[in-house]
Amino acid sequence: MSTPTTSRRLRVVVGEPGLADHDRGAEIVARALRDAGHEVIYAGPHQTPEQVVETAIQEDADLIGLFVLPGAHSTLFTELGRLLRERDADDIVVLGGGMIPEEDVPLLREAGVAKVFTPGAPTTDVTGWVAEYFSDAEQDPAPA
Repeated sequence: MSTPTTSRRLRVVVGEPGLADHDRGAEIVARALRDAGHEVIYAGPHQTPEQVVETAIQEDADLIGLFVLPGAHSTLFTELGRLLRERDADDIVVLGGGMIPEEDVPLLREAGVAKVFTPGAPTTDVTGWVAEYFSDAEQDPAPA
């Protein structure tokens, strides 16, 4: 089975907000997205939602990959979505990852997270979803 591809190289900001010192998941996904041909701006750990949104706007990002540790995911993703709307940048797609309970995924979707990946998800699932999402978006542009 082949992975869908997008017709353009995406700009992706990857970060890990909060006080987490464990950013291995974010680094692995950043590398996988880079290997898939996308331009990745790795913001690193200890970023606030404000810093991630500012970086995404400055870098003209298509996608934000935000990776969180358990506990603060609802607050962090809700704040990120609010800031994107406030800055009129809610066209930037948000992908979430981390130790997020399945029952919290609908809340994150309401906050504007397009897709959530939990620990153990293969990087090919992430890169495949990104390719499919943006391929579909290119084929079905929003009405003017």
